[in-house]
Amino acid sequence: MIRISVTSTEVRNQSGNAKATGKPYSLNFQSVWLHLTDRNGTPDPYPTKVEIILEKDKDGAALFHPAGDYTLSPTSLYVDRSGNLAISPRLVQIKPNPKPSQG
Repeated sequence: MIRISVTSTEVRNQSGNAKATGKPYSLNFQSVWLHLTDRNGTPDPYPTKVEIILEKDKDGAALFHPAGDYTLSPTSLYVDRSGNLAISPRLVQIKPNPKPSQG
C-alpha cells in the first residue's frame, strides 16, 4: 500500500489558453507527501512531495482533500490510449485506528 499524507488544504490554480487549441483551461493542484520505498521494499527515510490535479464539483470548485492519511484508489490506474499503464491519483482516506477505551 502506498501511504499519502495530506498536511495542507491549500489549492494552487493554473489557468490559461491551450497552445494547440486556444481553448481556456483551469487546473487545481494540491501538494501531498508520498511515503515510498526502494526496489527492495525498504521505506525511504523521508516522504516525497508531489502535486496532484484535483477533481471539480458541479460548480467548478476544487474538491481538495482534508488533512490526513490516504492511499491510492484502484481507480487511479488505467491503460492510456497508447496501451501503457498510467496513473491519475484518486485518494481514499485511511481510517485511523480507534483509540482503546479507558475504563
